[in-house]
Amino acid sequence: MNRIQSATEFQNWQSQLSGEWDETRPCLRVCDGTGCRALGSQKVLAALREHIQKANLETPIDVVGTGCPGFCECGPLITVYPQRLSYQKIKPGDVPEIVEQTLVRGKTIERLLYTDPQTGEHIHREPDLPFYQKQKRLVLDFNGRIDPTRIEDYIALGGYSSLARTLTTLTAEQIIAEIKASGLRGRGGAGFSTGTKWQLCRTNVMKVGMGYIICNADEGDPGAFMDRSVMEGNPHSVIEGMTIGAYAMGIHQGFVYIRAEYPLAVKNLRIAIRQAEAAGLLGKDILGSGFDFTLSVRLGAGAFVCGEETALMASIEGRIANP
Repeated sequence: MNRIQSATEFQNWQSQLSGEWDETRPCLRVCDGTGCRALGSQKVLAALREHIQKANLETPIDVVGTGCPGFCECGPLITVYPQRLSYQKIKPGDVPEIVEQTLVRGKTIERLLYTDPQTGEHIHREPDLPFYQKQKRLVLDFNGRIDPTRIEDYIALGGYSSLARTLTTLTAEQIIAEIKASGLRGRGGAGFSTGTKWQLCRTNVMKVGMGYIICNADEGDPGAFMDRSVMEGNPHSVIEGMTIGAYAMGIHQGFVYIRAEYPLAVKNLRIAIRQAEAAGLLGKDILGSGFDFTLSVRLGAGAFVCGEETALMASIEGRIANP
């Protein structure tokens, strides 16, 4: 991958990737997040690739492992494109039938469809599943659509375009004003204004001459997997957001503090950081703008208290995590 030297080069690359992205092309997207992995998605992926290769299909069909789309209770999940046909609770033993009936003959396997408990009706298409009907997916919009280990997938769907715009057309003050105007708030109990927080941080950084930006991905609450789902399924969105925030606040170094118990999230995040650095979207002179930003991963050791910010910062510095 060649390092991108300017926003114009990036826009040209993005246009090329967007033109190549085609969700009408035959493809199987398989949830490969931790929840589905625990239910056997890795074996399903391997079986699909093996049986598709043996089938010698006239039209090539990609098999893509994606992040978690959220419907964990029915995993492993397969979505057949371009129809968006949704198969649930797939086992490796189901794969030969999927290849023979659905991919070769174009037939739907009724027993693998979701059954509406209210009506007993089989629901064929993923967008029609009741689970998604009242959702407006923002943070998790790309989960289930992209391969989280391919920066090209993220960029093809518009990823890093906000960073390019930020570094080439906006001042730090304009970014903060835009964040304030958006009404974006923290998801903690205080619901604190993100724009106000960025403004306070920038003021302090300008006084002191340095600062750090930290992503708190240390989920200590049992069953709370929001951060894990983002890191596993779309880590580049976190990198892009942190880089924009760092630019607005005048910061040049960041950390992602994440639980060591999330090995897939850690793996995908580290892959994404390497890809962003290779592409010129992290590191020195990002997109030729003169702005430098480096990002490091720090692993937590499962301490619940490290969800609190001062304990987390102490842990990053190698000290006892006392809040």
